[in-house]
Order: sequence, then C-alpha cells, then structure tokens
Amino acid sequence: MSTETFSFQAEISQLMSLIINTFYSNKEVFLRELVSNASDALDKIRYESLTDPSKLDSEKELYIRITPDRENKILSIRDTGIGMTKADLVNNLGTIAKSGTKAFMEALSSGADISMIGQFGVGFYSAYLVAERVQVISKHNDDEQYIWESAAGGSFTITRDTVNPSLGRGTEMRLFMKEDQLEYLEEKRIKEIIKKHSEFIGYPIQLAVEKETEKEVEDEEEEEVKDSDAKIEEIEDEDDGSKKDKKKKTIKEKTVENEELNKTKPLWTRNPEDITNEEYATFYKSLSNDWADHMAVKHFAIEGQLEFRAILFVPSRAPFDMFETKKKRNNIKLYVRRVFIMDDCEDLIPEWLNFIKGIVDSEDLPLNISREMLQQNKILKVIKKNLVKKCLEMFTEIAEDKDQFTKFYEAFSKNIKLGVHEDSQNRAKLSELLRYYSTKSSDEMTSFKDYVTRMPEKQKNIYYITGESREAVENSPFIEVLKKKGFEVLFLVDPIDEYCVAQLKEYDGKKLVSVTKEGLELEEDDDEKKAREAEEKSYESLCTQIKEILGDKVEKVLISNRISESPCVLVTGAYGWSSNMERIMKAQALRDSSMSSYMASKKSLELNPKNSIIKTLKAKVDADKNDKTVKDLTLLMYDVALIVSGFSIEKTDIFADRINRMIKLGLAIDDDDEEASTSDMPALEAEDVVEASEMEEVD
Repeated sequence: MSTETFSFQAEISQLMSLIINTFYSNKEVFLRELVSNASDALDKIRYESLTDPSKLDSEKELYIRITPDRENKILSIRDTGIGMTKADLVNNLGTIAKSGTKAFMEALSSGADISMIGQFGVGFYSAYLVAERVQVISKHNDDEQYIWESAAGGSFTITRDTVNPSLGRGTEMRLFMKEDQLEYLEEKRIKEIIKKHSEFIGYPIQLAVEKETEKEVEDEEEEEVKDSDAKIEEIEDEDDGSKKDKKKKTIKEKTVENEELNKTKPLWTRNPEDITNEEYATFYKSLSNDWADHMAVKHFAIEGQLEFRAILFVPSRAPFDMFETKKKRNNIKLYVRRVFIMDDCEDLIPEWLNFIKGIVDSEDLPLNISREMLQQNKILKVIKKNLVKKCLEMFTEIAEDKDQFTKFYEAFSKNIKLGVHEDSQNRAKLSELLRYYSTKSSDEMTSFKDYVTRMPEKQKNIYYITGESREAVENSPFIEVLKKKGFEVLFLVDPIDEYCVAQLKEYDGKKLVSVTKEGLELEEDDDEKKAREAEEKSYESLCTQIKEILGDKVEKVLISNRISESPCVLVTGAYGWSSNMERIMKAQALRDSSMSSYMASKKSLELNPKNSIIKTLKAKVDADKNDKTVKDLTLLMYDVALIVSGFSIEKTDIFADRINRMIKLGLAIDDDDEEASTSDMPALEAEDVVEASEMEEVD
C-alpha cells in the first residue's frame, strides 16, 4: 500500500490556515456545503446515466448518508454520486487552485461572512471549520478506490484503499472532529441544520440513527442442565410443555437505522396540476409554523432569460406583530437550486407584502450569494417585480369571492394601503382592491369601481371625508350639501388612509377630492350660481367683521357651498394637513414638532347664510358693528366649529367659561350678571390682546 504525498497549492494552503485559525460563529455552514457538493456529484452521475444507464450499475440507489460516530468522534458524509478518480482527488482537492480561492480570501479580509465560501467554489475546505483531520474515500467508475487525507499542514496524502469496504461508486468524507465541535455529532443538531439549509435537496438525505429496542431472550444460565438429565428433560417438555416454561430475560439491543431527513419534497418543482390542496396546506404549515390553513396560494415558474420557481401563500389571518419594526422584513425563503440561502432577504419582496409567506428557488443566482451582492443583483430585481405581479394576481382572484375577500381585507387592508403609498408602479392596480364605507353603501364596503358606476352624470369628482371613526364622519356638517345633491361621499377612517390618499390623486381619470379642504367646487346650474354670488355680496360685511374678531385664528371668512344646516365649519388649505391628519400627527410619540408649524394648514371659516344664527348675527352687525354679544358669540361659534370640524380646542378653560355663561343664561341666573359683565367679558378681550401681542412678537 504505497502512500503518495502532495503539497497544497500556496493559495489553498493560505485559505485553510485562514479557516482554521480564525474564529467564526457560523460554523454550521460546513454541513450545508458538503451536502451541496454531494448533491452536485449525484447530479453529475444522474446526467451521465441519461445517455448510458449502465453507469448506475455500480450503485443503483442515489442518496446522501450522514453517519455520526460519537465514540470515535467522526462524522461521515457518504454519497453515491459520480466519485473521483485519483487524478480528480489530486487536482480538485489541493494542487490546482480554483479561481475563487484568492477572491474568497480577499472577501474574507474585507469582512465578508464565512458562509459565502460555496460561492467561490471552495466549499469543501469549510470542513476544517469543525474537523482537525479530513479523509475523503472515493470510487469512480473508471478507477480504483482511493483515500485522500490531510490534517491541513500544507500537504495531503493519497493512498489506494485496501482497508475500507468497497463503496461501489461515490465518495465518503470522514471528518475527525475537533474537541470543541462535538455538538455536530449530535442527532438533534444535525437534523436542525439539514432542516434549515438542505431540506429540499433533490436526493434523500439519510441520517444513521442509533435506536434501542427491547428484546426477550432465553436465560441461558437457567437452561444449564446436567448432560445425564438432558434426555429426560426433553421428554418431560414434550409430555407437558405448559408445565415448565423456559425462563426469559429482556435485553436492550442497539440497532442502527437510516432515517430520511428531507421527506418534505420540494413541492415547487412539481406540476401545480398534480398537487392537491392538502399537500399545499401541509407544505404551508411546515413552512410557516402556522396552525391554520392558508387563504390562497400561487404556484408558478418563470422561464426565459431568467429561471425561477416560487410558491406564495396568503395566510388566513394577520400575524399579531405584522408591523413590528424589529421583526423580520419578510417571510420568503430564498433557495438557489434547492439549497436554502436565507429567509430575510429584504430585496426579495417589498415591505407592504411582508405578510406573504413562501419560497423562491432560483436557478440563476450564485450559490451562497452575500447580502451585499444581493443588493446589486439585477436578477433579484426581476424576481421581485415578478413576485409583486403574481401577488396582485392572487389578490384579484381572492376578490372574485366576496366572503373570502372580506376576510382578506379585514386582515390585510393596511398592507394594501401601504402599497398604494409606497409602490407607485402598482398604485392603479392596488386602488382596485381598496374598499370603503360611504353615504350610499350602508353596511357593505364599496370599491372605487362601484362608486364610479353610481355617480350622477353631472358629478365630475370622487368625494371623500377623513375622520376618526365612521360614526364621526357620517353626521359631519361637511357632507350636508353633497348628501342633498345625491353625491356619494367615501368614509376614510383608518389613519393610514390619510397617507394612502395623499399619493392616490385620482381613479379612472376622476380626481379624488376631500370635502374638508378649501376649494370644493360643486357642480351647480346658473340659478344656483347667481344665488350664491348674491349671498356672498350680501354677507360681505359680516365676513369682514368676523375676520376682525378672530384675527389670526383664521386666514379668511367666506360663505360656504358645502353646508346646509350647520352655522359654520372650519376648512383647511388644499395642500396642508386635514384636521384628521393633524390629530394623527399630534398622537405620534416621536414626532418632530417643528414639522407641524409648516404642515398644519391655515384654517378658513365658512358660514352658512341659510342658518338662523348667521342671519341673526348679520342683523346685529348691520345694526351695530361693535356689539359685544357679537364678539362673544363669534368666539363661541368658532370653538364649536373647531370641535365639529375635527380639531382640538387649545384653551379649554376659556371655552368652558363661555359654556357655563350660556348655562347661566339658560337658567336665568341674574345675580351674576354684573360680575359677568365686569370680570368675564374683559377677560375675553384681554385674552385677545395677549394673543395679538404674541403674534406681533412672532412677526
């Protein structure tokens, strides 16, 4: 048995030294790499057997077998792949440097992760992360069986194998484990790594598992009898077998069984038509650890310039931590040629689709691609675009079933709205999925499509109102005239609607118009227009007087075309925050308070000329401009307008005083009249003076 010694090529020697002497926490990747290499070897023999089936005669079964030997501290990984000739062992495992060796060392020195090793074609050397010595026993159809061995000391030996049983065909790697890496000989740990990284390798991965079985055997000590009595005993037994049972004892017998670890076959490689709903459900549960069935599934393959397969699932309910910031960005597992790469690839699917669970298996990405490279990878951008497209198709399919879509929308409406806000390319498609309550929809939500079909001929825009709740907006003064005209108003009562509608400017060529902002142009005929212009002229003096009283609290005072019953409302500027948005922003715990100074809109007070309060105020102003009651009532009316328009009152104590005074008047409490006139009224004026001086200081 002659042993030949070879020196490692210099770069390989350096690489091995680097792997052995540097501390890496992620050592488990060695098993993924070696299983992946075994899978490649099996691929090669299977490919050769297509043209020459006799190549498989040496070993018909294609498998990968892992055998941990805790006693001798050896981990064996055996495959029935193509095997290596002596020349292959010399060239592939040491003397000819792969082009990736140097590149990998440079990547490592610049801070790359050890798990990238496979990408550079040097995954075999990851064995030295956990082993102090490695033996490779290999048998190729065209050569004898050889043993390659090295303890990474700069050289390796190759010996013709005359000691080990014949492999038939394939390779067995024996890793003589380091003392501090014995965890990788534990059955539980091996199963964990295989499930995580190699669960969907196309060949069976077997683990040699020791099992103890209890066996009953005859107790030989009891059966020892004298030779002379043997015949007599036999006769006795024949005569009366039940009289004397042979004594038995239970012993524990250790047996080794091969347990298949990757029984869940890669479902995505099969034809969708051949897969049952139960199979999808089982696969979904194993993938997501969800106890409930999925709501919908999309199984597809993309071929052409780019090749990948994917299965995407919509869960039946939203996860409780869907928008947690510290949570994983998505639930898509990325595989490359059935080898698991990562499950938190941020660039695989946008954040608004973070509830989608599934897998993507690419044929084009390099195995073990790093995060940095993923970010710049064009293939990934194309995969992402296709995944979003398929998700939208799936949502449209769900929308065909009304009950199913109601469940989906309850769980994931926020995600759809976030998509409208963030994804400009798919905004139009996503807007088709939006549903809102409206003035005409009663207890069912309506889509933009249905809204447009119900629009009267003279209506040009889509009207909506934002607010805290459906109850709050249903009776809002802002929609009084619209209701009378028969124009439908959508209720946007989810905080995210404010962000969503800021991006969604129109639907089907029709502008989305907020009824709480200024510049609301309602379709009107010539008579209505003339009547409104006459009212504006008639109430000009009242508007001027109220503006004087309110000062900088409002930007302007004008006659309204949106209210028919309430005396007045406060509207915001067309481009600033609405009252609802202002409320949302104030509730932000980490808000930037400087932002509200320029985003909070200037308010305009709109008066209803048909309301008796406004008519009486006008008469009072026409009679006496400086009437104190006009001032007091105007301030009270402004505070009420703040509340009904969705704003908050800043000086609640003054508002409470005014209301208390109203109660006293209602109860005809006269004894405080004098006090009220001397203390209450000047307080109001003083307050206005203070406010005016504050404004001057700001100026």
